[in-house]
Amino acid sequence: MLAITAPRHAVPALTLLGAALLLSACAPMGARYSQEQLPGAVKVPDGHQVAMQTVGVGKIAYECKAKKDMTGHEWVFVGPDAALNDRNGMQVGTYVGPPATWANLDGSKVTATQVAVAPAGAGNIPYQLVKANPATGSGAMQGVSYIQRVATRGGVAPSSPCGMESMGVKQWVPYQADYIFWKAA
Repeated sequence: MLAITAPRHAVPALTLLGAALLLSACAPMGARYSQEQLPGAVKVPDGHQVAMQTVGVGKIAYECKAKKDMTGHEWVFVGPDAALNDRNGMQVGTYVGPPATWANLDGSKVTATQVAVAPAGAGNIPYQLVKANPATGSGAMQGVSYIQRVATRGGVAPSSPCGMESMGVKQWVPYQADYIFWKAA
């Protein structure tokens, strides 16, 4: 095997090139993501492109409360507590609430308003489309316009009884979902 020694002045350039290649390998996988199989209600409008894909892994809190119509009790969604990981399993952010807040480890974060949901199969929280509010902090969340929750697993309200004796009790339910972040093209 032939070994080539780079001149000293080329080493920083080669290091920079290597770092650029590594970063491009970790770049968002926009070309691989398709909305074709999603219900129309949760598809992102034309004119947007994938900026980042993450896998949320965590839990969702539910609290036993009286129904609004006072006809009994029910488990009510309180909020999530999840790590946002890249496709290689490396944590890149968090998703917590209320209010629902997606934060990148670079310090940028965004909240959003729900646009639509669609069923995702028995035992799974629904697919969701939210419209992002302006981000705070500079970083990956700057310019995010929509966030999709897809590929959901688990996270539905507990099946345990919720009645007068369990009023105010909170239960955490494990879940996982892909969060796809979109920016204007």
